[in-house]
Order: sequence, then C-alpha cells, then structure tokens
Amino acid sequence: MRIQQSIESKLREALSPDHLEVINESDMHAVAPGSETHFRVLVVAAAFAGKSRVAQHRIIYEILGAEREAGVHALGIQTLTPAEHAAEIGSRIASPRCIGDAKKQDPS
Repeated sequence: MRIQQSIESKLREALSPDHLEVINESDMHAVAPGSETHFRVLVVAAAFAGKSRVAQHRIIYEILGAEREAGVHALGIQTLTPAEHAAEIGSRIASPRCIGDAKKQDPS
C-alpha cells in the first residue's frame, strides 16, 4: 500500500471524518519523482470538538506514527470540527450568477 493510501485509510478508520483531503506535495520539494515524503492533510471530524488545535494535531500524529517513521518528512495539518468547516464554507465569497442566466429568467 502506498503511503498516501495508508494515511487516508488510517484517518478514515480512526476519525470517521466528514471531510478528508490528503495531498502529496512531494513534487514541490527536492526529492525523487514519485516520492511520498511531504503531505498536507485537511481533516474535518467531530472528534476534534472541545480539543485545542495542539491536541487535534497530536491525534493526527499518533494515528500516523508508522508513516512518519517510514519516511514522511513533512506533514502539514489542518483540523476542523464540522461546525468550523461549515462556518468556513459559509464565509467564502459566492460566485456571481451568469448574466445569461438572468436573461433566461427575465421574459422582457
């Protein structure tokens, strides 16, 4: 099993996240092509509620201990509760409606 797949599998099993992104950023670094040494994860899970950001990150590090020992050099972590994730999505600027769509709705 590739490291990225292992990270995804372990985080899903341990946290049952509402949302999970595991991005291999190794190609942005001076490593051999195809390397799996630098990752960024975004994990949205109810398990983080009531915990400090440091405690949330410790949970991730504990779950991924074997991957870190196997050669993951860098691990960028973003953790959110479902409520924080919903608020973040709600604060994003919405794309405007297409002008053509407005013409469809206005019969004049």
